[in-house]
Amino acid sequence: MQNHEIDYQLFGDEMQFVQIELDPQETVVAESGSFMMMDADISMQTIFGDGSTQQAGIFGKLLSAGKRILTGESLFMTAFTNIGQGKKQVSFAAPYSGKIIPLDLSCFDGKVICQKDAFLCAAKGVSVGIEFQRKMGTGLFGGEGFIMQKLEGDGMAFVHAGGMVVKKELSSSDILKVDTGCVVAYTHNIDFDIEFVGGVKNTIFGGEGLFFATLRGPGSVWLQSLPISRLADRILRYGGGKRKEEGSVLGGLGNLIDGDGF
Repeated sequence: MQNHEIDYQLFGDEMQFVQIELDPQETVVAESGSFMMMDADISMQTIFGDGSTQQAGIFGKLLSAGKRILTGESLFMTAFTNIGQGKKQVSFAAPYSGKIIPLDLSCFDGKVICQKDAFLCAAKGVSVGIEFQRKMGTGLFGGEGFIMQKLEGDGMAFVHAGGMVVKKELSSSDILKVDTGCVVAYTHNIDFDIEFVGGVKNTIFGGEGLFFATLRGPGSVWLQSLPISRLADRILRYGGGKRKEEGSVLGGLGNLIDGDGF
């Protein structure tokens, strides 16, 4: 096993955090801003890239950092190392309401592909790189663009998703159609493509977007019930002063009656 072997425990329901237990000299690497708390004998160090063994030398570190820019992440990550005696704990919090998904990469042939902002933390040695969508349609309309994150190694990694998360196991004959924004992660054997919804009424009045994501097995897929883009859209829609009175015969008059005005 090349990656550091770490133990963990998840706490909470809607706003979760993960507590990582480190043996002496073990290290966990996390995204900047995800840190919550740690024991006194844990050293915190800002590093270039993901700190994996695959980025030896200055050029390797620059390449790793450059990949992180393409996925919309910071140039730097933070490494937390147990420099004391005995086991120590460090915890990382989810950035918004949802679930933290633990991924043992050794159980998935050493590679999982996930949406760009899903990664939370991982055992040192796990490589956080980029995955290009080879199909033009998937890159343009797949919800995540041409570039996604890939997690490689044989250790533990943790990703975060919005709302509830469900894991689906697909056989070679299974095809799953989902909203493009609901795809959190999938194993590298999954064929990820997009499909036009079709139909004039569906296209104009459906309100569900113009494309499905189609996932063909075999492999594992993780789906989220509340993509952050959907949550942000609702906040903007209802937080701008005027409210959309869905299903109300009063409409804007309801706003006036309850004191909000038009």
